[in-house]
Amino acid sequence: MAASNPAGTTSTYIDIASLTSDEFSPYSHANNLIVATNNPSDPAIDLTTPLSRVLFDLQEIDSHIHTLTSRSALEILTYTSTQNAAAQRILAKVEDERARLTASYDRLEKEVLVRHQRAVDAKDVAQRSWEVLRLGRSMQRVLALARQLEVILAESGLGGTTRLGKEDHTALVRGSLVILAFRNTMSGKDGHDLGRINLVKALRGRAFEDGEAKILDFARRVVREFSMSTLSSASTSGLSTAGPTFRETEDSRARFTSAVHALYLLSPAPKINGEKMARKDFEPEYLIRALQGYLQTAITSSAASIGRGLGQLPTLDRALLEASARCQNVVALEVLLRGIYTPEHPLLRGEGSDGKVNDTSDEDSEGEPEIPGPKKQSSDTFLALLLSALDTASLPSYFWRSLASSLAPRVSDILSRGGVAARTLRSQRDVVRAEIRDCVLRGSKMPRSVALGNSPAAAKTEEVVENWEREAAVMVGSVLGPLGR
Repeated sequence: MAASNPAGTTSTYIDIASLTSDEFSPYSHANNLIVATNNPSDPAIDLTTPLSRVLFDLQEIDSHIHTLTSRSALEILTYTSTQNAAAQRILAKVEDERARLTASYDRLEKEVLVRHQRAVDAKDVAQRSWEVLRLGRSMQRVLALARQLEVILAESGLGGTTRLGKEDHTALVRGSLVILAFRNTMSGKDGHDLGRINLVKALRGRAFEDGEAKILDFARRVVREFSMSTLSSASTSGLSTAGPTFRETEDSRARFTSAVHALYLLSPAPKINGEKMARKDFEPEYLIRALQGYLQTAITSSAASIGRGLGQLPTLDRALLEASARCQNVVALEVLLRGIYTPEHPLLRGEGSDGKVNDTSDEDSEGEPEIPGPKKQSSDTFLALLLSALDTASLPSYFWRSLASSLAPRVSDILSRGGVAARTLRSQRDVVRAEIRDCVLRGSKMPRSVALGNSPAAAKTEEVVENWEREAAVMVGSVLGPLGR
């Protein structure tokens, strides 16, 4: 303390070192002052003395600081002036550097950022122009498809006043492929935007949906009116007719083939997670329903006519002949379906395909769009699809067994009513058995027009399908079973 104050201008009892120490605590210093100026055993504490001591110390410290600054004022001013001059020089250099950096940033902003923003704007404009162009091409493709579908339907004569046999039934397949091309376009990446265009909305309803309805209606009518048997015509005329000509038979085959192809192609084939449905998972709903409806109609009509014939035995032979004709049509249907293979479906994924949707909306569509035709045929036949849906091994067997299951309740109803019909049915048991067997035999014969195949001179006799004896036994049992022995 004496060394720090050689002149003795300030009090030396103040502990400057402890007050300026890094470990100085004002709380400990105040406590020491209070303990030093008070008796710990006194109940009251006198704070006047320690407060005076603190004030006195402050005055001493202030006097000490004043003395030091007064003595070293010139040195302090010189040091401060030197530091200020150095700071000014540094500040000037920093300002120069800041001005240089600001100029460089302005130059970079003009050369890079502005140009970049212009490039971004140009990119956005170009991208939107490209999207508009691509959407325009897709819309042009839709327009071309709609025009092509209208031309196909207009030239085909489907659903018009054209006489039967004059229709261009091949238009069914061509029109179906056009509709599938439209579906593929609408299911692509531009399909959502295309669906928002009023013109596309109008074309979808007026051209494609109406055209699809016409094609489906004609195809279902062809399946519903399918007939290749001559038994009904021979019964009506009372003479043995030669049946349809080879040309008529081939035309019927072709019309039926076109109809089932159209029903197969137009059946719904939804995409799963943006991928095409696998071919093995596809179920042609329209085709299966049309064929099942044809079989059900034949079974229901035959059951009704035979049921009436059993109640009035003189009309039974006519009813059985009609049932035989319907079964011959079923036999012919099975033969035709066995020879018709499923075509290549544009919206289905074959084996080994990745299943991704190919969007053709970006292709150049200046002319008519290219419609894919049936490229190749698979090993699956339409008969296999129908048999799998019906859970049966043969269509004639399905026909006779379904018919037999419908006849048993009718025979039981005739017997329950009693009367002349029941007595006649019991007395003519053997005649009914023989007529039913003949009915099954006639119905199980393949029509000559189908047996001939593609050659007019291939055969001259009708071929009997296998297992007709078993089906005859089932039919006889369904009718004579309720009669008892």
